[in-house]
Amino acid sequence: MLVVGFGAGPLQANCYLLAGAAGGDCVLVDPGQEAAEPVAAALAEHRLTPVAMLATHGHPDHVGSAAELSATHGIPLLLHPADAAAFDVASEPLEPGTHTLAGLDITVGHAPGHTAGSVVLGLAADEGGRLVLTGDTLFAGSIGRTGGAGAELEKSLRTLLLPLPDETVVLPGHGPATTIGQERAANPFLTAMGVA
Repeated sequence: MLVVGFGAGPLQANCYLLAGAAGGDCVLVDPGQEAAEPVAAALAEHRLTPVAMLATHGHPDHVGSAAELSATHGIPLLLHPADAAAFDVASEPLEPGTHTLAGLDITVGHAPGHTAGSVVLGLAADEGGRLVLTGDTLFAGSIGRTGGAGAELEKSLRTLLLPLPDETVVLPGHGPATTIGQERAANPFLTAMGVA
């Protein structure tokens, strides 16, 4: 599996391109502010064609370039309906379940807490590994802000992320990659919440 990631915009939100291999179809995840130009460069470098665009949630730093990229590539943004309504983002509904996009089986889990429509995206690589894109639900050494929905975030962490194997690679919405095992062992927020 090919995973290309980079920070974009003033908040350096991570945008990802996921593909089975270079030279084929890909999925764009979290096309945030000022992401259009680096997306175009990554598509050219890896000879990729975007066939789907997903967002982990509807905050502008994660969807700011969606309209431009949608127009350029003729693909809609898929976003959980709760966030599409809350943030008035032009999109089609991204429902929980497993979706096959660009030849990849992507499992969408509804993970409210950071926003009402936050989701996490899980994939299994042909090479045997697993990865999960957590948006602003889980970071290396931290968790997302909740806006008063701390109980929902805790439930999302407990039910969707912490049951994953330790070796699962976490690709967060900001900052560096980590693993579920590393966060279970050392994330002070998980420890304080008693969910590690």
